[in-house]
Amino acid sequence: MKSAKPAKPALPQLIADCGNCFALCCVALPFARSADFAFDKAAGTPCRNLRQDFRCGTHTTLRDKGLQGCTVFDCFGAGQQVSQVTFGGRDWRTDRGTAAAMFEVFPVMRQLHELLFYVDQALGLPAARPVHGALRTALAETEELTRADAAALAAADVPALRAGINTLLLKTSELVRAKAPGKKKNHRGADLMGARLSGADLRGANLRGAYLIAADLSRADLRTADLIGADLRDADLRGADLTDTLFCTQAQLNAARGSATTRIPAGLTRPAHWTA
Repeated sequence: MKSAKPAKPALPQLIADCGNCFALCCVALPFARSADFAFDKAAGTPCRNLRQDFRCGTHTTLRDKGLQGCTVFDCFGAGQQVSQVTFGGRDWRTDRGTAAAMFEVFPVMRQLHELLFYVDQALGLPAARPVHGALRTALAETEELTRADAAALAAADVPALRAGINTLLLKTSELVRAKAPGKKKNHRGADLMGARLSGADLRGANLRGAYLIAADLSRADLRTADLIGADLRDADLRGADLTDTLFCTQAQLNAARGSATTRIPAGLTRPAHWTA
């Protein structure tokens, strides 16, 4: 099967740069006590572990302290965009007037950057060439919106934008997965929690939005499978092949369990908590 590997991402700004962000994910977003978080935190309230320099006071021990949810989150570079571009480097601590607007805009920007990530990935896939023109238009329009002021961002109709882009991503997925050998499995939105899929041939499978929590995917072949929105929390990816999966994110890998033998997509990083 010919590789569907996308080209090197053309948008490096979609990689989170915490050093140029005012810890927006640690303040703007809420979380509830659960298996992912050891305590509750309200939206707009700084996490108890946030230091004055906007860095996490327990960054190296987050998983040990029951805060694995923090290690999974990825803003796709939205944090530095809001901090340095939308608000021009004014931080919410020294310029209190920016706080409410900054915290409102951050989740919007995060969604826009996530869409840019998917479109950028689709543009790197030769099989999706028939929709590259429309994808480039969507990329330009979304990028322009990320440069808008806070008021325009807060008023943005993100659901409509997402719906339009999703149509293009679906077509991209169909074009790429059509080249995978054999009958393609359709598990879109399926409840596969705890499923025993060790060694399964899932090449070209549609796993969009599938619940794969704690599923055994060890040694599974996931090349060209569409993973957009799939929940891989605690999924066993040891020895699995994800090299050419479609729309796999760093957050999905961070949420799963893997090993040195897990083959991951180009441009993503092997999580530190994975086994040797």
